[in-house]
This record gives sequence, C-alpha cells and structure tokens, in this order.
Amino acid sequence: MPVGTAINESELKEVRAKFEALLNDMEPSLQDEDKMYVEKAYALAVEAHQFQRRKSGEPYILHPIEVARICFDEIGLGPTAIICALLHDVVEDTSITLQEIKQTFGAKVSVIVDGLTKLDGSYNVENVESPQAENFKKVLSTLVVDVRVVLIKMADRLHNLRTIGAQEKHKQLKIAAETEYIYTPLAHRLGLYNIKTEFQDICLKITDPQIFDEISHKLADSDQARNEYIEQFIKPLKEELQHLGAPFRVLGRSKAISSIYNKIKENKVTFEEIFDIFAVRIIIDVPSEKEKSFCWQIYSIITDVYKPIPERLKDWITTPKGNGYESLHTTVIGPKGKYVEVQIRSERMDEIAEKGFAAHWKYKGVKKQENVYDHWLDNIREILDTKHTNAMEFINDFKTNLFSEEVYVFTPKGEMRIVPKGATALDFAFEIHTDVGYHASALKVNNKLVPMGYKLNNGDQVQVVTNKNQKPNEDWLKMVITGKARSKIRSAMKEERRKIGEYGKEALERKMKNLKIDFEENVDIISRQLGYKSRIDLFYALSQDDVRITDIKNYTIENGKIVFKKEEVDETKSAPIVEELKKIQRPAKANRSNILVNGEPADQYQYSLATCCNPVHGDEIFAYLTSNQGLKIHRTSCSNATHLLANFGYRVLKADWEDMLNNNFVVELLVTGVDSGPGVIQNLTNEVSVKLGINIKTFSIEGKEGFFEGRIGIVVLNKDQLNLVVQSLEKLPGISSVVRTDRTF
Repeated sequence: MPVGTAINESELKEVRAKFEALLNDMEPSLQDEDKMYVEKAYALAVEAHQFQRRKSGEPYILHPIEVARICFDEIGLGPTAIICALLHDVVEDTSITLQEIKQTFGAKVSVIVDGLTKLDGSYNVENVESPQAENFKKVLSTLVVDVRVVLIKMADRLHNLRTIGAQEKHKQLKIAAETEYIYTPLAHRLGLYNIKTEFQDICLKITDPQIFDEISHKLADSDQARNEYIEQFIKPLKEELQHLGAPFRVLGRSKAISSIYNKIKENKVTFEEIFDIFAVRIIIDVPSEKEKSFCWQIYSIITDVYKPIPERLKDWITTPKGNGYESLHTTVIGPKGKYVEVQIRSERMDEIAEKGFAAHWKYKGVKKQENVYDHWLDNIREILDTKHTNAMEFINDFKTNLFSEEVYVFTPKGEMRIVPKGATALDFAFEIHTDVGYHASALKVNNKLVPMGYKLNNGDQVQVVTNKNQKPNEDWLKMVITGKARSKIRSAMKEERRKIGEYGKEALERKMKNLKIDFEENVDIISRQLGYKSRIDLFYALSQDDVRITDIKNYTIENGKIVFKKEEVDETKSAPIVEELKKIQRPAKANRSNILVNGEPADQYQYSLATCCNPVHGDEIFAYLTSNQGLKIHRTSCSNATHLLANFGYRVLKADWEDMLNNNFVVELLVTGVDSGPGVIQNLTNEVSVKLGINIKTFSIEGKEGFFEGRIGIVVLNKDQLNLVVQSLEKLPGISSVVRTDRTF
C-alpha cells in the first residue's frame, strides 16, 4: 500500500465530513452505545491509516469510510458491521493487532475483522498451489461463523472496483477475474442483485472495454425514446392500479450492460434485435399476508390491457428462488408490438431483492423466510467439514453452491428441494442425506428406474433405493455436479484408500523405526519427495506396490529428520517467478515480435499465442507463465482468463502489442442470416475479398430452413482491420449477426 505524507488539515476535514454524513444516515437507528463504538472505530482507523494513501493519492481512510457507507446504505447492515468495515484493513496493513481490537471492541468484532484479514504471507507461493484460493477459502469459511464477513468483503470489493481506474491494467484484470470467479456468483447467491450487476458491468468494462462502450452509447442514445415508451406503456394501467386502494410505485429500467452483452452472445443477435432490453417494475405497499393476492390482481390488470406471453410467466412468489428472491415476472406485447418484461412485487419483496441476505434477516419469521438460507448454510458447513486436498479443491466444490439457475424437485413425500440446473439423481441422493448418497443403489424418477447420472427436471419426483453394502467409487464423481456430493464422494474414497493403505503405513513405520527417526516429523517430507500430495496417497501407493520402500534413497539424517539431496528434489513448482522466467529465456531473434512482456520484447522468452482464444494485434492481452510450455499470450476476454487470473494471478505478467511490425493473424467469423439462395456466398466473398481486399483462408456455409450459418477464416493485420470486416458484413442485406469465434488454425 502506498505510504505518503500524513493527512493534512484540509484532508482531515474532508474525511470527517464523509464520516459525519455516514453517522447522519445511521442516526435514526443508532443507540448511544453503538454510536460511541462507531466513533471509536473511526478514530482508531484514522490514526492507523494516517500515513497511507491510495493509488490515486487520496488519504486511505476514505476507503474504509466508503466501505462502511456501502454496508449501511446499499446492503442494510447494522452498527457492528459498520464498526468492522471501518476497521477491516487495520490489522492487515498497520501495526494494530487483533488482540487490541478484541480488548476495545469485543470478541464478535475481533472475529469479523480476523475474517476480513488476508492470510499472513498470502503471496508466498512456496507451499500452496494457489495463494488466491487460500484467501478465498479463509473468507468463505467465515460464512457459517458470521455472514457479515462476506457482506463487508462484498462492499470492500465494490468500492475497489468503483475506484479501479488508478490501478495498472494487468492488476485491473486480476481483480476483475477474482470478482467474476467468486464474488459475482456469491453476490447472486446472497441475493445482492444490484451489487452483482455492478460487479458484472465493471468487469466487462475492464476485460472488453470496446463492447462495453458500444452498448453503453447505444443505451444512452435510446434513453429518451425508452422513457417515453415506458410512460406510454404504463398510462392505461395507472387508473386501474389506483382502484386497488394501496400505495404503489412504477419504475422503468434498462437491463444491465453485461446482461445485454450476454444475450447478444448467447442468442447471436444484435443490440437492436434484443426484444426485452428494458423492464417495468410495479411495487405495491401492502401487509405481508396480502402480498400474494395483490400481486396476482396486478397481473390480471396488466394482462387485461396487454397480451401476455404465457411461457414467460415466472412465479417466484409461490416458490421463491433459493436465494430468497420473490417476484412475479411476465412478458407482454406492449404498444407498437414491443415485448415488455413486467416485474410485480411488494415493498418487502423489493427490499429483499435489492439488499438480499441482510434484508432477508430483517424480515425473518415472515412467511417462514428463515428457511431460505438455513438449508444452504447447512450445505456449506458440510463442505467445510469435509477434508480437501487443497484450497482449489474446496473452492471448486464451493462454487457449485453458487448456482444461478435452479430446478425444483420433490421427495416421495412431496417435500420440495432446490438443486442446481444440471444436477443428477445421484446429486439428489446426497442432497437428502450423506448416508443416503453413500448407499444409493438405484434411483427412480416419477416411478421409473433411471441411471444415476440422469439430469433432473422441474417437477421430478425422486426416490432413492439404498443398500448398506453399496459404496461410492471413482465413476460417481463423473455423475454429480454439486459440491456436497463431490466432496462426500471424495471423502468416502479417501477413507477406503486409508483402510487399504494401512499395510503401507506399517511398512513405512518399520523403516523409520530402523532409521531411528520420528514417524510424524518425517512422513510428510517423504510424501513430498516421492511426489504424493498427501500421506494417505503415499500409504495407498505402498500397499498397491506402486512405490516401494527401497525407492526412498539419496538422503541423510540430520537432527532426527530425513534430508534429501537437493538435486533429487523437483523445485520447479516452488521456484520464484523470476527464476522460472530465466529458465525459458532464449537468444533474441533477428526479427522481433510485436509483443512486449513487462515492457520488454517477448522474443527473449519461449512464448506462443494461446490456442484457446487466438489473439490478434490490438486485442487486450496478458501473459501467463505455464509450468512447462513457457509463456502463453491470452486475450483478456478468453474463456480461460477468469480461472487463470483469479487463481494464479502471481503467474500473470503484463503484455502489450508493440506497433512496429506487420504480422498476419487468422481469425474465424461466424456469420448468420437469411438464406436467399446461391447469391449469399457471392455477396459474402465479394464484400470480404473484392471490396475490402482481405484474404479468405477458409469458407464453409450451411443452409437450414430459411437461414444460413457460415464460417469464414480471414487473414488480418490487427483488430481494427477485423472490426472493419465485421461492420461491413453486418451491413449486408439479410445478415443477422457476425461474431468472432475462438477457433485456431
């Protein structure tokens, strides 16, 4: 963190003004004792951060104050969380200790602040596969202790993203990847809709600024027309809504930029072809016991005026989503034949939809709301209780609990369970109970026997037949997708391996006894030396004769510990990045490339363009140091970028294009449109080859019931030339979409 001059008097006035504004917002609900502790937290934070500044140069203390404001205003948290937000960086970045926090503010605040503090030496990569994953695990593990840790972390991440412009581009990419990998799906699961949406929009702006700006400008250009249309849409409804005799609000809003982009990608359409680019929300203020009937009355009024599209009716009032979201959604055909999505909800439902978990607990006890998150948190506890090989394994299991699409299935007794879309019958068995999953021998869906890997659909009724002699096996891991099922199957298999490995363990104990060294102090050293991730794997291998006691060689005994000769140890994984870079250095070529890595020509390293995303000159890129293939140059929008940047950010290097050489890049375009016969091929090739002078490397086309799909491989110099081709093709009559693929030639 940048260290600079102490806060001056004028800056201190600005800081105090920001804090006073927060206090004024909190005043109506703030008790005297709470106010005293909030003031103490502020005073301690100001003192602790007085010499620290952000990348932008402003006093660092403004950051925790703004995080506290987000916690209160945008998430709805109370005084304890505000105190913790003000203190969230003092232990990590200053000389203040957790013990001091505990003495002044109590154990509860101390636990939360500890959860918000990164692991000591978090970026020392010698002993962990992914330091980021270790930190994710620490934060996520606090969910079942105090969910406020994660909620404050969300606020912290949100403010960091809002002010990310001061960071270097490659650091922005890492932060965006971490956000997309874990924070965005977690925000969804906790019902933080606004925060999730802002996460996605800012991340898109970082990873694909051109796309973001294009959609943003198109939204701005159509803003007035859209507002006028919403007024026109709601006008005939207002009089009828007033007859309900209850206060109501009507809001019109555009879909998020990231949401629009996802629709463009998934449906292969243009911005202009997205029919539901905006939504109307009707919010009514009635007692909780009348919410459902009033929402359906509003639905009736709307469908009396406008024609509904039945298949787009979503009833999340009768059956709320797994994250507590309640609303009635319908799509109708409005004036001028435009599709309009309408969301109908109560004020209580709206607050829960906007502020998620925090607002949910405000209404705990209303309509049995307390059950919404309890079951999910129980699943998290089970995953935490299961031993994982490493933090990456834990994160992968945890992420499956952050699903956005859901399927509603039932037990034979009619109890409803919510599982992720794509979950199988075997997943359901583990959802019922771990023992039911372990011993599942047959599964019936709607009274018919199905394979264990059968994917469940909405409304399925599932019966699990058990057998006490049944045991999980490795094939089961291919039949499940939920974190709970995967972790429990792995746990059972480890236990089975442990039993088989007892013979190998006994043999190793005899060996160490003969060497007169302690078993516990040396077994993990031997495991690592022989290339095993855990002692259980070593014992199993010894029992199966995959490795022998005689393979333990080239060692000495020093102070009761076994020490292997250094040349026998594979140090590749733990070598610092600088050392790894030295290993892939090579003599400079006569013809330099046009890529810079950390500001220097990439020719000095073994490098290649990643085949998963096929970057061309002008794309936003980064370099990733692989374990055995040198540097790989990826596009920032690559499908693998989020995983690499989020979990292995320490292996990522800054990469840029250098405008000095003319290189050729082959890119494939997927073109769809109306099939008007043989003339389609001539029009496409004429536009590309004749008018634009671009070399076509490959061409294929297929007509399907009135539309065609063509793939054109073209040779371009840079992204600007590629964009020119795309724009020219899009303007041709009958062309629906032109999309760049990731195909490599």
